[in-house]
Amino acid sequence: MISATDFRKGTKVLLRDEPHVVMDFQHNKMGRGGALVRAKLKNLISGSTFEENFRSDQKFANPDLERRSMKYLYCDGDLYNFMDEESYDQVSLNKENLEDVIGYLKEQEVYEMLFFRERPIGVTPPLFMVLEVKETPPGVRGDTAQGGATKPALLETGVTVQVPLFVNEGEKIKVDTRDNTYIERV
Repeated sequence: MISATDFRKGTKVLLRDEPHVVMDFQHNKMGRGGALVRAKLKNLISGSTFEENFRSDQKFANPDLERRSMKYLYCDGDLYNFMDEESYDQVSLNKENLEDVIGYLKEQEVYEMLFFRERPIGVTPPLFMVLEVKETPPGVRGDTAQGGATKPALLETGVTVQVPLFVNEGEKIKVDTRDNTYIERV
């Protein structure tokens, strides 16, 4: 059981029979009454966020979440197919379930999938991915007085990131998937 006073950013709790993650929290001690915890929560199934007050002695169950490594196989219309590398079970997800990850789906890449009661509820890409630059304007030396200038580059998965002027089409770059930033040329 998780107490409301144990809330931290990233804590996962079971509320109204659905898993939620604590986005932000604040402890408030009232003059005579008990303490309250104001928390901003995100529903892991629907993605909706809301704020709610909880008594400090309120307890929550720990959601039974399971993480599995799944390999992305292919896209079939609106369905994206993944395979568990241990059991070879296949899972298909809609585009709505993959909104945050859709720009980083690459065939034969391994992703971490979150399950709640044997139902997939989320996909996390690797922290860093090596992707090929498909389209970028040529960088001209002398475009900047200070150096450090960037230009947009369209990658093989369809996501656009800012890269230094020396990066050209056809090169592979390493990208941080958390904030869509260029790390290095590979």
